[in-house]
Amino acid sequence: MSDANPSSPADSSCLTDGQTLWVDGRALEVRISARRSRLGLTVERDGALILRVPPTCPPERAEAFVRSGSRWIDDKLRLREERQPLHPTRKLSDGEIHRYLGRDYRLLYVDEPGAPVRLVAGRLRMDQATAADPVRGRRALADWYTRSGLRWARGRLQPWAARMDVDEPRIEVRDVGRRWGTHRPGRIALHWATFQLPFHLIDYVIAHELAHVRVSGHGPDYWRLLRRAMPECARWKTELDEMGRRVWMGDVAER
Repeated sequence: MSDANPSSPADSSCLTDGQTLWVDGRALEVRISARRSRLGLTVERDGALILRVPPTCPPERAEAFVRSGSRWIDDKLRLREERQPLHPTRKLSDGEIHRYLGRDYRLLYVDEPGAPVRLVAGRLRMDQATAADPVRGRRALADWYTRSGLRWARGRLQPWAARMDVDEPRIEVRDVGRRWGTHRPGRIALHWATFQLPFHLIDYVIAHELAHVRVSGHGPDYWRLLRRAMPECARWKTELDEMGRRVWMGDVAER
């Protein structure tokens, strides 16, 4: 959601980057972009409200904009509730199925030297000493997804950056909460759990974040850029919304 008003002139009281703006009981995180002339509002996957504003934006303008979009916010939050995640809880037991790049691999306990977790001959091998402690096993498996995912993603970054004609940022793989990815100037971060998805959905997440190198927010300009580079983006977004609800995000059951 965005407004169509030009940037307001400098004001003695303007919003600052990172501040929390409260409007009618709603908390919004303010992000300032020098490239913006209009206000934009997004509802993140975790329900957080992000208000993107140009520099020297007075609070009064922002509050009026948020109030004008109250119904839009309600609709987005209602849709989020209907799409609550169904993320499984894993036991990390011998023979349990785990996914990598859309393919299923069985977990196999091993008693042999090597890394705590490794993919060998179609089996995801976990050291028995690591598997004995669910917390340690979860950490080792997340670390394996992080290392393997980063190696894979580095090879996919340049083609999508070239399609959008944007500078290739630094890429990280780590836990980014309940989001698939994030963008900050000069870098993007992908959640390690993303690499359980099929190739094309990981590409969608990468392209989605790369589009923010050029356009902040999710307004019409953003989607035009993403569609030019990835004509299937609407279909893949819908597929990600549904499949992503069932991806393992790291929850482990006690034994």
